[in-house]
Amino acid sequence: MAEAETWLGFDFGTRRLGVAVGQRLTGTASPLETIRSEKKAVRWQAIDRLVQTWRPAGFVVGMAYQADGGDNPVTPLMRKFCRQLEGRYHRPVHVMDEYLTSFESRQLLFEEVGLRAGKVHRYNDQVAARLILQTWLNHQETPA
Repeated sequence: MAEAETWLGFDFGTRRLGVAVGQRLTGTASPLETIRSEKKAVRWQAIDRLVQTWRPAGFVVGMAYQADGGDNPVTPLMRKFCRQLEGRYHRPVHVMDEYLTSFESRQLLFEEVGLRAGKVHRYNDQVAARLILQTWLNHQETPA
C-alpha cells in the first residue's frame, strides 16, 4: 500500500499566513489555520509546530503574479519564504499560481458555507491555502 504523503500548503501574506494540510494518497486538502503575525519569529515558531505535528513530505506555496505574468510587490517576499522553507526543513517546495484564490475562498465562505461577511476574514487565508494545495494535488499522480 502506498504511503499517505502529507503536504502543507500556504497562502502567503505579510500579515497573515493561511495554512492547509493535504494527503497525496486521497488527493484531498483541508484548511488548517491562519497564522496572524507580522513577526517572523512568531511565524516560524508556528510553522515549526506544524512541521513537527504533521511531518509533511513537502510544501506548496501560492505565488502571486500580476495579470501580465510579471511580479507584483509581494512576489519577491514569497520567493524568499519558499527558499527559507526549503533551507529550514530540507523538504521540497512547489509553487502554484494563486491567482484569484483569495477571491474564490471569499465566494466559497460567503455563498456556499453561508458565513456572514464579517466572519469571512477569519477563515479566508486558510481556505485560500486549501485551494492552492488542492490545485497542486489535482495535478499529481496518486502514489501506487
